[in-house]
Amino acid sequence: MIQVLGLSSHPRRNLPPAVDDVSFEAYAGRVTALLGAPGAGRTTVLRLMLELQPGLGVTHFKGRPLHEIPHPAREVGTLLGDVPGHPARTVRGHLRMLCAATGLPVRRADELLEAVGLVSLREERLSSLSHGLDRRLGLACALLADPHTLVLDEPAAGLSPREARWLHGVLRAHAERGGTVLFTTGDSKEAAHHADRVVAMNEGKVVADLAATDFARTRLRPRVAVRSPHAARLAALLTKEARTDRRPLEVVREEANRLSVYGSTCADVGETAFRHGILVHQLADEIGDMGCSAEPSADSAVRIGSARSRTGERSGVTESASARSGSAARGAAAPGAVASGPAAPARSVPGPTPSTSPAKHPSGTRNPGVPGAGVPGSGTQGSGASGSRAPASGARGPHARDLVARSATVPPGFIHVRPAPSPLQPLRYELRRAAGVGTGYLTAGVVLVTSALVAVLLARAGNTPQYRLLAAWPRQIPLPPAALGAGLLGAIAFGDEFRHPALAADRGTVPRRLGLLTAKLLVSGAIALMIAFLSLGCDLEVLYLAYGQELTRVPGNWLSLGAGWFALVVGCAWAGVLAAGVFRSTTAGLAAVLAVPVAVVPLLHHVFGGSSIRTAAGIVRRLRELALPQWPFGGERYLTALARLIAQPVGGALTLSLGALLCAYVGATLRTRAR
Repeated sequence: MIQVLGLSSHPRRNLPPAVDDVSFEAYAGRVTALLGAPGAGRTTVLRLMLELQPGLGVTHFKGRPLHEIPHPAREVGTLLGDVPGHPARTVRGHLRMLCAATGLPVRRADELLEAVGLVSLREERLSSLSHGLDRRLGLACALLADPHTLVLDEPAAGLSPREARWLHGVLRAHAERGGTVLFTTGDSKEAAHHADRVVAMNEGKVVADLAATDFARTRLRPRVAVRSPHAARLAALLTKEARTDRRPLEVVREEANRLSVYGSTCADVGETAFRHGILVHQLADEIGDMGCSAEPSADSAVRIGSARSRTGERSGVTESASARSGSAARGAAAPGAVASGPAAPARSVPGPTPSTSPAKHPSGTRNPGVPGAGVPGSGTQGSGASGSRAPASGARGPHARDLVARSATVPPGFIHVRPAPSPLQPLRYELRRAAGVGTGYLTAGVVLVTSALVAVLLARAGNTPQYRLLAAWPRQIPLPPAALGAGLLGAIAFGDEFRHPALAADRGTVPRRLGLLTAKLLVSGAIALMIAFLSLGCDLEVLYLAYGQELTRVPGNWLSLGAGWFALVVGCAWAGVLAAGVFRSTTAGLAAVLAVPVAVVPLLHHVFGGSSIRTAAGIVRRLRELALPQWPFGGERYLTALARLIAQPVGGALTLSLGALLCAYVGATLRTRAR
């Protein structure tokens, strides 16, 4: 169950708040629709509910605010837009990565693929999915942890009628299992046909909170959609026959060749067109939106009807004024009725639209709770106007009054932005993230080929020290290819989290958590070690094939040189990870890697004036002079080697850069938690 009490957004400059004191409830086992025209505040309400933007009010999910739920993704599933996954990742790989982040077994991904009908497309790339298939994948992501509550923002927008019926069938099945479903829509007919309760919004306020049956009775009425090249002539004939027979009829000219006829049937309209030889391209029963008024009365209803009559006469379409005024007065006098204004245009799908046809779930069972779903050619997917106000009796009924009274007793409180969820198992998530796309494999291949070619060219040119020859590191470039490739992969490891925020699809950012950082450092370090080892092996093999054993002799100080080589590559990878995490950009991560030899090393030379060389030369003697106990297993030798490594120009600059970036990352994390 969802309880929304007094949600309000912060006022905008020279404008009223987008959401002002919104209160309603969505019950378990039911589907609730949040209806409103574009700009009515529906999406803002969802973002306030999910604590994605600051404001006032409180929202309880099964009695608790979202920030008090230990793992919100396991309680509330959200679908607020397209799936923000990496375009090169497969459908199955994306779900498995989310399973790893949430701590679920990977078989859950296969179960969801079968449930949403994407088994045959499990190896397709996300970039190749159509809008309808992307919505299916988004629904699978929302259902991944089997949450009790689903919150969806216009889930059927842009879908075909068939896809929309399937989606609402899945939502209905979730509600019938005891779950809570809340979705937004701008289509009155969609809300009336697929929801159990409709909460209508206009200008940031709730104007109606009705059961779907009451909403359909007061806001919707049947009509006949007609398309004909002689629409004006047919409208005049229908109006003339209605006056002769004294029947209430309303004909609305919507387009050049389209009419909406209220108060008649397809059979009557078809017979009239046949008698007068009028060609008809479309003839279908639909449900049209009447619009609504805030507080209608008998006098206002008559005025609305007369104004509509004058509008119809100006457009060449007339109707019976006495019948119209009488029906409008009766509608205003009846409890909960709404005065009818000009019918809003609605696009429909040709074909009959029975209003009480049972729907079918994807499993094949019939669902009587979804009228019109599952009927081929249903015309219930129109875009009728839905931003007008409902009658006061509907907007402030007993249910709404109780909710307003309850919200008055609960202090609204401030809504602070909830931090994005971090993965429960960061290392498992990071491994699947890194192995799920071909970027790492392609980068490693390019690095190995480039390193081998550079080594051959350096050997041919001569005058290159052997340690630089084996590392393929000429003096003209700041870093060897292996270090650049490791730095690029490290920057991508965190940069892709911001570019394709699969962990925080509802906010476009990811958390700066130490657990996630540790996992990325471990995985990127392992990848960097692999690249360093493979590039060194490839260089040795290529040099041996080209020049024999002369250039492949192992140096005497191979241990210290090897330690420095691996430390350089791993340090570049870690610098890329930290910089991308701090600056939220892959480009910034790679720039930080290149800045070490280009900017930091010259800066250190300028500041210390070559003292790093003197420090490295006397560090062994000074360490021995310290009155410290001897380390077991000769540990002082390893400490001395590490000190020499750090004392080198590039090593010292890289160590300084890593320390600064790590401090910046920890500071940003602590600042976010303090907020």
